[in-house]
Amino acid sequence: MRKYNNIPPLRALKAFEASARHLSFTKAADELFVTQAAISHQIKSLEEKTKTQLFKRYNRSLQLTTTGQIYLLSIIESLNQLEKSSKQLTGRNSRNTLSISLLPSFATKWMAQRIWKFQDKYPEIEVRISACDSLVDFDQDESDIAIRYGRGDWEDVYSELLFEEQIFPICSRETYEKIKKNIHPKLLLTERLVLDDFSSDDWETWFQKAGIKLNKPIRGTRFSHTVMMLESIENGHGFALGRTPLVIDDLRRNIFYAPFNINIASDYAYYFVCKSGHEATPQIAAFKEWIFSEAKRSIQQSIDFFNIKKD
Repeated sequence: MRKYNNIPPLRALKAFEASARHLSFTKAADELFVTQAAISHQIKSLEEKTKTQLFKRYNRSLQLTTTGQIYLLSIIESLNQLEKSSKQLTGRNSRNTLSISLLPSFATKWMAQRIWKFQDKYPEIEVRISACDSLVDFDQDESDIAIRYGRGDWEDVYSELLFEEQIFPICSRETYEKIKKNIHPKLLLTERLVLDDFSSDDWETWFQKAGIKLNKPIRGTRFSHTVMMLESIENGHGFALGRTPLVIDDLRRNIFYAPFNINIASDYAYYFVCKSGHEATPQIAAFKEWIFSEAKRSIQQSIDFFNIKKD
């Protein structure tokens, strides 16, 4: 059965909205570049289709009926939504723009080093990276894709595990050179520890796995963002907990050093997320295939790095 049989023609709805706003068929005609007779005809056909009188007509003026006022509110809302949707299509999709929402740390330490590969492979797609801490609302925001950090239990979205992470102490090469002769997990109890908002519980878990009992809470300089914490470590200010996706590139470049082969698994992971039903659209599917391939390569690099280091 054909749907939307009761929806009037768009030109009739636009004629009604303009006439209601101006309370004049003549002014509505001027705005829409048609004749006054055409506007009058559209309103008459709309009233016939809806079987409702929308205007009270006087010699030199119009007045909306109560039903017309109620109908106008619905029409304005519908036309605004059509305008917004059309603007999104012409403003973004016609330029093949793909908007991606990421945590600032992931955007800076992982995506920024790799996104050029996607751009080289798909030069016709314009990528927009949005770095923010809040979860994107696909119904309200203009993001097409998000890489979320969590447990993957979000409702009303398509979500697929991208990669998990391992956690372990890191320091600068300079710091390591100073203490390498006496290096032992217990040494960290007397060293400066640098934390971010995720670190405290993980430090306790790591010390427990290392067989070290803590007699007091973990304390240290705390940063609200991981990137600032890593910058502090790079400058030789103690030890922090590194997370494989965010530090593997710097470990391989010898910017950071991981002095112990003691890793713990994070309770959180990175997930590829988009609006349900949109995962198969061409641009999103292309990016999904690419990023999963890059994630697989990054995971293998982490495995190779720690195996080589262990040997």
